[in-house]
Amino acid sequence: MRLALFFITLAPRMPFTYHRTIRFSDTDAAGVVFFANILTICHEAYEASLSAAGINASDFFCYPRIAIPITHTTVDFTRPLFCGDDVRVYVTPKQLKDSEFEVAYDLFTVETTGDEITSVQEFPAARGFTKHVCIDSASRTRTQIPPNVMHWLEQWGKSLGNPIELL
Repeated sequence: MRLALFFITLAPRMPFTYHRTIRFSDTDAAGVVFFANILTICHEAYEASLSAAGINASDFFCYPRIAIPITHTTVDFTRPLFCGDDVRVYVTPKQLKDSEFEVAYDLFTVETTGDEITSVQEFPAARGFTKHVCIDSASRTRTQIPPNVMHWLEQWGKSLGNPIELL
């Protein structure tokens, strides 16, 4: 008797997309986005992705039972961003452990060209990451990712699920 082993791989989820125009207040004296403001833009995109998944910002950030602080962040820059630039931020969360997740932020400048036929091109500008840990607010000990955040992870990113095996 032969057994057939099949792996069903689910189609990759699309990241959340956040659109933003770079403002004068985002820039430094050289006229480019100040490095720390990239993290502000990433956090705006993070909040927008939570809202799009049905998570109320007030409930999430204001004295929750489970707090989700950022424990690490990095940003790599590949091109400058200037006032007036249109930017797309692709937000892709990924579960790391039952109490941890990270969020990747891919920032692209968007340029539109052409008169009769419009062409839109994206150029990579920066890539950021934030790492988050879920903790019980009272005891300050690690706790599992809450269900609403698991829903957000499943909607926009990657959770720790396994492929389905059929025999």
